[in-house]
Amino acid sequence: MKSILILLSGILVVMQTVTAQNIKSYTTANAHSHNDYEQKRAFYDAYEQQFGSMEADLYLVNDTLFVAHEMKNISSKRTFQKLYLQPLKEYTEKNGGSIYPEKNQVIQLLIDLKTSGEETLAALVKELEPHKDLLAPAGSVKIVISGNVPDPATFEKYPSYIFFDGRPEITYTPSQLARVGLISQSFQIYSRWNGEGPLPENQKKKVNSMIGKVHDMGKKVRLWATPDNINSWKTMMSLGVDYLNTDKVREMGDYLRTAPR
Repeated sequence: MKSILILLSGILVVMQTVTAQNIKSYTTANAHSHNDYEQKRAFYDAYEQQFGSMEADLYLVNDTLFVAHEMKNISSKRTFQKLYLQPLKEYTEKNGGSIYPEKNQVIQLLIDLKTSGEETLAALVKELEPHKDLLAPAGSVKIVISGNVPDPATFEKYPSYIFFDGRPEITYTPSQLARVGLISQSFQIYSRWNGEGPLPENQKKKVNSMIGKVHDMGKKVRLWATPDNINSWKTMMSLGVDYLNTDKVREMGDYLRTAPR
């Protein structure tokens, strides 16, 4: 009995060590600014925190791409060109071809298509094409299309700098999977946890199973609709979620840089 208790204690210590190591490896490059355009300073708040990912909803209206949460919020001052493309170009030129001064850091721009996927994506490609040298796989700005994503069978018809936001329940062919830049899912599918106390074990297993499946595919995971507090951030890190979803850009930035974990 004593030997069993010693063995279990040893396993627990190893698990805690691994979890601590995983949490310590997180930086602001793992942070995702959810609905970034709703921040006081769209793009700039997340950029100054050196976030690795940000999100913008896109509407195509009369051949112009607008960034807004709903059609009623559309404003002539809030075009995709002004809010995101211009600053991306500005900072890449300033940093000698890299979006951040650290040459190996990439920004992922998750673009959620709200209007017709095919038409909106065609308009987006038209705007991006003159700046394709800035974009991954060659450049340091990774464009990932979400929302009204086209059928995976059509992925290959788009330029190589266009990647797509996948779902864990979809089975992709190898060529389709090569164009999947990220796999996302709603946390609410697995749990209704409110971020207080520990995540229930049965719900943790569901999330772990999905994350393991995605990582086995060689892809990164983002969960949306997660609780947005420190306890939840730590829980997501311990689970191995690659991008931490937040609306609290400055708070998460400060936490990832300074908080003991």
